[in-house]
Amino acid sequence: MNSLSRRQALAAAALAAGAGTLAAPAANAAADSSSSAAASHGRRPTISREPFGQINGAVVYRYTLTAGNGLTVRILTYGGIVQTVQVPDRRGHPVDLVLGFATLDDYVAHNSPAAGGGVYFGALIGRYANRIAKGTFTLDGVTYHIPINNNGNALHGGTVGFDQKIWTPSASSGHDSVSLRLEYVSPDGEMGFPGTLTTQATYTLDNRGRLTLTFHSTTDKPTVINLTNHTYWNLAGESSGNVYDQLLYLNANHFTPVDSTQIPTGQVAPVHGTPMDFTRPTAIGAHIAVNDPQLLIGQGYDVNWVVNGPAGAAPRLAARAVDPHSGRFLTIYTTQPGIQFYSGNFLTGTLVGTGNTVYRQSYGFALETQNFPDAPNHPNFPSAVLRPGQVYRQTSVYEISGF
Repeated sequence: MNSLSRRQALAAAALAAGAGTLAAPAANAAADSSSSAAASHGRRPTISREPFGQINGAVVYRYTLTAGNGLTVRILTYGGIVQTVQVPDRRGHPVDLVLGFATLDDYVAHNSPAAGGGVYFGALIGRYANRIAKGTFTLDGVTYHIPINNNGNALHGGTVGFDQKIWTPSASSGHDSVSLRLEYVSPDGEMGFPGTLTTQATYTLDNRGRLTLTFHSTTDKPTVINLTNHTYWNLAGESSGNVYDQLLYLNANHFTPVDSTQIPTGQVAPVHGTPMDFTRPTAIGAHIAVNDPQLLIGQGYDVNWVVNGPAGAAPRLAARAVDPHSGRFLTIYTTQPGIQFYSGNFLTGTLVGTGNTVYRQSYGFALETQNFPDAPNHPNFPSAVLRPGQVYRQTSVYEISGF
């Protein structure tokens, strides 16, 4: 067994030890995060802001949230983008764990160009995350059309989604956490969606290494909604190369297969016996080259998994990943019914990231907590309908440990 295989075996054992824990985030105190908790003792987290540029005369701000253990998250008011997530390495030097751009101009030019979608690094996605078949759905007998921007379908809310909006910020501080609330009011008919939708997306960073994202939305007309965050992770560091050696566990026994245009067929299929089975810790690259129809369609992993356990209650475990080289863990809990695992298949070596590295295929992976793709067109999927008087509430927790 070579050194990488030994590290992977040890990492897999550690991942498996935590993978069965379905406790709420507040109760999760894994041993691999004990050093972070100790380091943060007595240090209050901080939040600050600075101008990051302008779009059509409107100022875009960058907020820096720093926990007592040194975990630092930078978030833009443009698109609610998580630009960086930095942790100290063993020598105390900061390592960025997410893919992103160094400038606002790069985000505007490359993150989600209207002509055909983009990479969506770190962005808030809405009104409807993932795909809607042919950009069309019917609600209460009325058919609505969303601009098509991906292989004949509407992706991530159409040509101008929430990722391209400047959100209104509000910061707050507590003894053990800091929060940034972002608000955007989407007018009736924007991108073809009915109803004026008011959304607050709140990022909270605490001293236990958790970044919590909570969505709160209301509408004045019946509409459909599906919100997520589209951060790309590389637990070895955003400039370190591909993520094939990093291990992934998904708390999901089923997934939703897609057709040739990446629209769900409506089937909910078991993962057992397929390359979609991450119910045991598995290297991301272990089966990515297998001759499997779903991998061929997406040119790698790019489908929705059905998270085990009831959706909509307390956040339950959805995914856990580890880098065997550094020992860094990412654990995700969510109230959402699904999670899209995307292995960065369409990073083509044309984009330069925050660390001045050219991003190539699979240099990062996304784990997008969400409702199922194209749910408005599949009655057997969880409902995506939001009506006046109802509140859309979803919470996802990203716990970073092992540093």
